[in-house]
Amino acid sequence: MNGGSGEGAGVTLEELQKKMADFARERDWDQFHSPRNLLLALVGEVGELSEIFQWKGEVPRGLPGWEEEEKQHLGEELSDVLLYLVRLSHICSIDLGKAALRKLELNAKKYPVNLCKGSSKKLNLQTNSTPTTTSTKNNISNDTENGVADELV
Repeated sequence: MNGGSGEGAGVTLEELQKKMADFARERDWDQFHSPRNLLLALVGEVGELSEIFQWKGEVPRGLPGWEEEEKQHLGEELSDVLLYLVRLSHICSIDLGKAALRKLELNAKKYPVNLCKGSSKKLNLQTNSTPTTTSTKNNISNDTENGVADELV
C-alpha cells in the first residue's frame, strides 16, 4: 500500500494507529481509552452503522439509487467503526493486520472450499476426537444470517 493520505492513496493500519494515537494524545484522551471504553464506543458506532441499513431491506452491492449524502454518511460511520477497532487493537497490543491474516488462514481450514463453495450454511465441525459415522458434509446447518459465516465477518 502507498503511504500518505492523498486522494486515492492507500493507508496502512500502522498509519491509522499512529494518527489515532496522536489524536488521542493531543486531546489528553489516553486516560479514557481503556479497552472496555473503546469496545463500548465501538459497539455504539456499529449501532449507528446499523441504523443506516435498518429500514432499507436488502441492499444491492454498489448501493445503486443511494444519494451521495447517504454514501458519505455510510463512509463516516464505517470509518468510526474502523478507527475504534484500530485504536482498541493498539491499546490491547494486538497486531490487527497479523491477527486478521491468521484468522483468514484458520477460516480457510475451517471452511474448506470443497465443502462450502456456493453455500451460506455454517459448517459445524466435530470438536471431539471420537470417530463418527456421519460425514462432515452432513454437519452443515443453516445458522448463518445474510449468507455469511459468523467467523468470516
